[in-house]
Amino acid sequence: MNKKAIHGKTIYKSNLATDIRVAHECGFAAIEIVASKLYSYLEQGNTTADLKKILDHYSVAPVCINDIAHVETDDAVKLDEILKETDYLSKVAQEINCPTIQLVPLLALEGRPWDEIVRITGRNVGKIGAIGKKYGVNFQMEPVAWSPIHSLSKCLEMVDIAAEENVGMVVDFWHLWAGGETTPDEVAKLEKSRIYNIHFCDGKRQPRDTEWDETILRGYYPGEGDIPIGDWVDAVKATGYDRYWSCELVSAKYWEDDVFEVASTMSKAMDTFIFN
Repeated sequence: MNKKAIHGKTIYKSNLATDIRVAHECGFAAIEIVASKLYSYLEQGNTTADLKKILDHYSVAPVCINDIAHVETDDAVKLDEILKETDYLSKVAQEINCPTIQLVPLLALEGRPWDEIVRITGRNVGKIGAIGKKYGVNFQMEPVAWSPIHSLSKCLEMVDIAAEENVGMVVDFWHLWAGGETTPDEVAKLEKSRIYNIHFCDGKRQPRDTEWDETILRGYYPGEGDIPIGDWVDAVKATGYDRYWSCELVSAKYWEDDVFEVASTMSKAMDTFIFN
């Protein structure tokens, strides 16, 4: 079975309908939908039924909507907005048969004690998970390399506090590697039931006390950056993980190239590193 998915950020400058066609023509069976592209599509009067027709026409499965960000907030108004967004996107996900939505913690709690960060974020994610359960939707937490929640162990601690069975992890090679505290050996010991997705990618990193530009640091095709990709692939396989693997190329440089060429290059890289 084809387990290859393409993250819509890989070809960020194209629209959602084009993303789906590119996925099909470049050898991917699935797609991670960028939320901003989804909103743009629906804001123009298109419906989820229209979107599902395109997905079905090209035989491309939606595996995740990316993303709901700032889930670490301790601002009551902001949290209310996030919960409303969760309800809306969960309904959309249900209607297009998309099983998962990604959650991203960022910098609102930076500098606070760890017990506060994990407690507040876990509480928020628990509320998000409870909403998703009404629609049969799961949530994948992504540790972010430059945020307080930047390692596998920290993210799992937060997931445990959330205490909702529909909240799990995405294993993003770059974020975990660049975060500097997670090893492939830790990933290999992860229960596969806790892994909802893989972000297959390469890149570089820099000191934590400097300003990071993700579109530069992640702007490398697999094999061009500094991540020992083979070790991370082997670690994921050691868990018995058997769902989709999503390629993600966040690159200001490659966003200006032909989207079919970029997607084809990533598809071939997945064959080389994962499926051969």
